[in-house]
Amino acid sequence: MVKAYNFLASWQLFPEKCSYEYGQTPKSGICRIETSSTTTELVMHINWVSQLNEAFTTSYNFTPDDMVHEFETKDVAEQIKAVVLNSSTMKIDLLSNTEPVLSALYEILPNGYLRVTQKGKLKNTNEYTNVEVYHKQMSVLPYASGVSSAVIRPTKEGVIRHRALTAMDEQTNMQLNQIREQIELLARQAQQIVSRKELSMKFYDAKLNFKPLIGNTYHLYQNHDNSYLLSMVSPKEWGSTGPFKEFVASAKLLADHTWVEL
Repeated sequence: MVKAYNFLASWQLFPEKCSYEYGQTPKSGICRIETSSTTTELVMHINWVSQLNEAFTTSYNFTPDDMVHEFETKDVAEQIKAVVLNSSTMKIDLLSNTEPVLSALYEILPNGYLRVTQKGKLKNTNEYTNVEVYHKQMSVLPYASGVSSAVIRPTKEGVIRHRALTAMDEQTNMQLNQIREQIELLARQAQQIVSRKELSMKFYDAKLNFKPLIGNTYHLYQNHDNSYLLSMVSPKEWGSTGPFKEFVASAKLLADHTWVEL
């Protein structure tokens, strides 16, 4: 089961990233893949909550050895065949009389998301494709996912659990967003300090014939020999013909002796 390691997790559904040709988009969902405690099989738990707040759940065992095995839920399919193609791709086929009933391709994308592409055939022989996208959860939560799996059972307990977990998810996401905003603010402040330091180095490398005063604004020019000149005269005051190659920046000297560009 080494190749299946990357799939062993609890995956939370992104309803807004899904597309369904058959069935309706769930309100929320969880797909949990784990190892069996008694056999060498893997266990698939799929749970979801509909737009009407109805909770559904299903689970089944499978062995990803690319061999056909009996499927435990005969009213859905007679056999199951699964294979882990590589560390980021797994395929599961549900069969009846060796003919595919439902094929699901599990792909771990470069951004870490799990994409599940389900291809099935209805009783009227019409084919459909459903695409689900999940993100990995940090912990295993026993609720909510897709619409085309076996053994569907609505449970009041599932609805109660879903509501509690939804509230928990909203609160933790809000706290994580606050922390992310704080980190982004610190990153912007750090970048501003770096930029101010780089500009300050240019100002201190410049030639000057006076002592700059804190709180005053000065102007940096580049000479024709590529050296720098610090001046109290602004570009407008110099006019179009100043004794310099080009104007670099205007900045104010702060109390910490750094320069901030204006």
